[in-house]
This record gives sequence, C-alpha cells and structure tokens, in this order.
Amino acid sequence: MENFENMPRPEIVAVADAVAREKNIDKEDVLTAMEVAIQKAGRTKYGFEHDIRVSIDRKTGAISLSRYREVVADDAIIENEATQVPLKIAKTYDKSLKVGDYIIDQLPPIDFGRIAAQTAKGVIMQKVREAERNKQYEEYKEKIGTLINGTVKRVEFGNTILDIGKTEAVLRHDETIPREHFKNGDRVRAYVLDVRRETKGPQIFLSRTCPEFMAKLFTQEVPEIYDGVVQIMGVARDPGSKAKIAVKANDKTIDPVGACVGLKGIRVQAVVTELQGEKIDIVPYSEDKAQYIVSALAPAEVTKVVLDEENNRIEAVVSEDQFSLAIGRRGQNVKLASQLLGANIDVLTEEQERERRANENKVRTQRFMEALDVDDMIAHLLVAEGFSTIDEIAMVEQKELSEIEGFDDDVAAELQNRAKEFIAKRNKEFAAKSKKLNIDESLKEVAGLDQDMIITLAEKGVKNIDDLADLAADELIEMLGSDSITETEANEIIMSAREHWFNDEDKNEE
Repeated sequence: MENFENMPRPEIVAVADAVAREKNIDKEDVLTAMEVAIQKAGRTKYGFEHDIRVSIDRKTGAISLSRYREVVADDAIIENEATQVPLKIAKTYDKSLKVGDYIIDQLPPIDFGRIAAQTAKGVIMQKVREAERNKQYEEYKEKIGTLINGTVKRVEFGNTILDIGKTEAVLRHDETIPREHFKNGDRVRAYVLDVRRETKGPQIFLSRTCPEFMAKLFTQEVPEIYDGVVQIMGVARDPGSKAKIAVKANDKTIDPVGACVGLKGIRVQAVVTELQGEKIDIVPYSEDKAQYIVSALAPAEVTKVVLDEENNRIEAVVSEDQFSLAIGRRGQNVKLASQLLGANIDVLTEEQERERRANENKVRTQRFMEALDVDDMIAHLLVAEGFSTIDEIAMVEQKELSEIEGFDDDVAAELQNRAKEFIAKRNKEFAAKSKKLNIDESLKEVAGLDQDMIITLAEKGVKNIDDLADLAADELIEMLGSDSITETEANEIIMSAREHWFNDEDKNEE
C-alpha cells in the first residue's frame, strides 16, 4: 500500500469559510459537499466500480483520497473484484486482517482537469443549494402559526406569490378575503398555514381567511391578549363579511370585551380594516353554556335555551320579532354562533317550540300507552317527568318512578316489569326479522339508528354498514321519513357509518 503525503491546503478551508458566510449555511455542509465532489472526480478517474472515499482535514484542508476493499471469506461469491478481496489474498498484504476488515490504499491527489473541475463545482453548488433549502425549511417551519409580512411579487392563476425575504410564499385564491385584489408591490400580512419540504425548496402556504389569522391580529392589537390577561376562547368567520370572537378575562377586574374594542373602538377597527371591513361581534365567554349561547346569538334576544349534550344539539327559542335577527342574513348569525360553540343550534320561535313540544309529547304519550298498556293519564305523567323512551323506564331506578305524584312502589314496579317485557319482546322480534332480512351485525352498531330504523332500511335494501355509508343524507331521510330524522342527524349517521373507511385508510398508510 502506497502512502502519499497529504499536503496542507489552506485555500480549501478559506473557500469553505467564504461560501458558508455568503450562503449563510454551516461550514461543515460546504466541506461535506467538497468531499462528495472530489469523490465523484476520483471515481471518474479510477473507475466507478471502485469504492473511493475522500476526507478533508477540517483544520489544514489536506485532502485524503483512498480506495477501500472489503475482506471477505475465501468461499464467498465475489460480486465486485474492485471492492472485495478474498481473505487468503488479503493476508498477503497484512496477516492481521480478518473478514469484514478493509484494505485501504492511499491514492495520489487528483490533478483536476477542466471537466473534472466543472463536475466538482456542480456537485458543490448542488449540495450548497440543498443545505440552503434545508436551512430555509427549518427556519420557516418554526413560523407555522405566526403572522408574516411580504410584498406581492406576481399573481399567477389567481394565486398571489409573495416575496417574504429569503424565499417566496403562496397565498392561494381560496385563502384570500372575497373582493380582495392585490397588485405587484403591495404589502400583505398573512398567517403561515403550512410549510412543506419540496425539491425546489420549501413551499410556504399562507392564509387570510382562517380564524387563526383574526385571532393573531387581535393578539397584536390588544396588549391584554398578548400578555395573557385576556384569552381568546373561539373564533368563527365568514371571511370578508362577518365574524364572532369569544373572549374571557383571567383577571375579574378587566372587561374582556372593552379591552378588545379599545378606546373609541380603535383596536377592533384596526382589525376590521385589515380584514377589508369584516363586521366583528366580540362575545363574552361564559362557563355557563346557556349564557354563552345567549351571548353568541347576539344581537338577537334569546328567551329560552334547551341543551341536548348527548347529540351535541342546542335549541334556542326566540320571540317572533327576534327570529330573523337570530338567523341573520343567509343564516349567517346562527351559523357563526354554531361554529363558535362547536354544536348545532336550532333557532325556533316560541310558537314553533310549543307546537314541536306538543307533537313530541303526543307521540311519546301514544308510544307509552301502546307499549306499557296504560291510560293516557299515566302516559302523560311519564312524559311530563322527562321520560322519552321505554328503555329509560326499564333502566331507571324504581325509586325515581315511585316518587312521581300519583305513583307508588307497586305502580313503579309494575311499569318497569311491563317495560322490560316490551323490550324483551321487541328484541326477539328484531332478532327474527334481522335473520330473515339477512341484516349484517355492522349495521346494528351504527350510532343514531334504532331497531325500527334498521328494519326499515333493510326492507329497502340497506343491509350492512357499507350500504349505509354509500347513501346521501337526502336518500336516508327519504327512506326513514322526514318525521323520523333531521338532515343534521342523517349526516351524523352517515359519517358514523363511514368511520371504518377512514380507519382502514389510516391502517393502510401505516
């Protein structure tokens, strides 16, 4: 094995320093790129079949060029004679060698020709660009969820390309506020929605329509929010038109709404101006959900709130003259309130609510009379106490029934026995019909479907969870009847049926 003296090359270190400073990247990345470039030139000179390795001394700049050959067993199949040597031949070089060791031959320094130098330069620049892109990606990835300022560089197919300093960012057309148009040179502020690593450099996606953009604007304009004294509890927007923001104060001496409005409305007006005149309702947050609902539906005055937490539904009752105000133009007010609360809000007039309750009570009363074989007075009492299904009567503690005015322990026990007999009979009939109609067990597990609904669907050809998942909401309503199910409930049932599709996709991706 020949040894070649590694001459110090201080100019190598100097070049690496200069490139690192100019491109604002790590010096180590530049030296690694140089090693790859010299390695490529070495393989070009000595043959690509050889395992050529290069190292540059980080202090002196001395270049070490070596050829590596692996020692393999004598009976091993040699796949590449240039990189593998049988043990018995390797022993002629060094008797201490064993299988898995390497024979390292020092090679003379490369005299770079014009083509080799160009190749090396190309590799170095490529690696430097990769290092630049990685640095940019890591830098901007940390800015996800923050506001960023940029200058409009160009507009392509409705998408606005912003110059944000070291790179460009994309503000897609659907992420701009309606009726908002930019021209070259305009200064734009936006929310960093996502940063993706791509071969041509990090792709930065911005938004001016997401709720987080408005929340960040308030954080900038309201010192109390920035300091954490006032907290944003929720934001709902119809970009460019109207928005609602819920706030609460962690200090009881501070009015959160007043802090956000500012003296003569100067703080909220600054946000409105940035959002192209978007009207903003500032809602005081309350732990009392009913009170929060009343505030969220302002400016309408709500007279009654009915919560159905199990189905995540809310009924807000208003007087006739407040109904259109509660709904808002194109349903905007109730839609934003629903988004703010994360629940479905049904707005009813007092008359509609009375009629609805009367109809529901009539249906329940009739159901109890038939299922429990009782008169209308007992059925009315059960409905008045809040019972809505036979199952509730069967499962409730007997004491709760016996405490109803006009009932005693004997009446309560008899009602529960009749309820349990009815359920047992119903389940037996359901099992027989399920077998006859060949209903799949998966359909019985879908949330929101009762036994009568399942039988009705099966009679119309929907016999498993996939059949149900394929339906649209209007098809499901048509099959079950509009009296049995609302559009919201239909959508929830179908999404519940589709959950296993998404779970299967996730498993496949994993």
